[in-house]
Amino acid sequence: MEPAPAPGEDGHPPERHDPYAALRYRDFRLVVAGRFVATLGEMMISVAIGWELYQRTNSALALGFVGLTLVIPVLLFSLPAGHLADHYSRQRIVIAAQMLLLFASLSLAVLSWTQGALPLVYGALFLIGVGSAFSSPAASTLIPQTVPPETFEKATTWSSSSWQLAAVIGPALGGAVIALTGGATLVYLLDACGSVIYIVLILLIRARPATPPAKRETTAQSLAEGLRFLRGSQVLLAAITLDMFAVLLGGATTLLPIFAKDILHVGPVGLGWLRAAPSVGAALMALTLTHTHPFKRAGRTLLWAVIVFGLATIVFGLSQNFYLSLVALLVLGAADNISVVIRHSLLLLRTPDAMRGRIAAVNGIFISASNELGGFESGLVAWLFTPVISVVFGGIGTIVVVLAVAYLAPEMRRLGALAPSPEAEQSLVREAEAEATEQAPIVD
Repeated sequence: MEPAPAPGEDGHPPERHDPYAALRYRDFRLVVAGRFVATLGEMMISVAIGWELYQRTNSALALGFVGLTLVIPVLLFSLPAGHLADHYSRQRIVIAAQMLLLFASLSLAVLSWTQGALPLVYGALFLIGVGSAFSSPAASTLIPQTVPPETFEKATTWSSSSWQLAAVIGPALGGAVIALTGGATLVYLLDACGSVIYIVLILLIRARPATPPAKRETTAQSLAEGLRFLRGSQVLLAAITLDMFAVLLGGATTLLPIFAKDILHVGPVGLGWLRAAPSVGAALMALTLTHTHPFKRAGRTLLWAVIVFGLATIVFGLSQNFYLSLVALLVLGAADNISVVIRHSLLLLRTPDAMRGRIAAVNGIFISASNELGGFESGLVAWLFTPVISVVFGGIGTIVVVLAVAYLAPEMRRLGALAPSPEAEQSLVREAEAEATEQAPIVD
């Protein structure tokens, strides 16, 4: 069991079921604030890129290539990034990654202002993918360094709430800026400012050091150890796999510029609200979860949440009414947030600290593959057939995946509380120690 950080600023440890327990820690508030600002810019960019590329090309395939360009560096670099997050300062990794993202945002601003060549735009997006690949494992594993283990579930929920709030404001703000200025240049500059603020906030953190691995090892050995641990946990693997394939098939958000312009006829401001709607639903759900007791039947809750996600995707695909589409996206976002909280809480509660960077990296690959490759899949199917067919069949496929996971992973169906029992927690520690001593130390 890792040592708990200092008590809250009121001088007393937080109560176990206090919904605001995590917020009593200064460093946690800095992490959440930084991720909020960074996500705000990221969501604004997602609207700007989609709108600008579709305006210039009028091609669904061009939108699909955005997802493909972003996911390639994540697939290439996430595992090495997870290794670095377990062996070096996670704060420094986040800062370096944000500096790269700052450069990419400024490049997109210049390319937008000058109407630069599309290959250069995709090149800047590739750099965003590289920065995200290194930032994500390190940033997600900073949370356990700022709060004690008994507040992990609530910390995850508050972190998700801040992310979703930024995802609510970001798309609407991005759409409004585009509508007011007639272009996306200012959006990219605002994102660059967000990266600077995030860097400053991370520099202010005084989090305790992460638990180092028990042995020196090569990068390949380090990654293999993390993959062995994940393979041995059916619950973790099922949760990550379920999210990957569900979002891979249900990636309707990539096609929102097409729905906004050609189906719902609501323009860039309407596009901003459509992009914000899933996050509104997710934020409301996250705030609800912060005030409820921990999950008692987490496995079945997760499975039902993803089924609702698939049904809401189908409704959105068939809708030709702007308000019905907003409601469908609200429900979709609320259901997805339940999945996010359960999955992230499992990763924090059931993974040893010395291995969290690598497991977070694997999770990041699954998430990026589902979101970005899902975007490419949606764009390709929409190009070959129609956007409606792409979204509706994606929702049907999501439900099929849930049924398959429920059948193949019985431990997920039986999963009760997210936190392991004391006996299971001790078993996790023993397994990690056994992995650490099964090979002689090797220095890079």
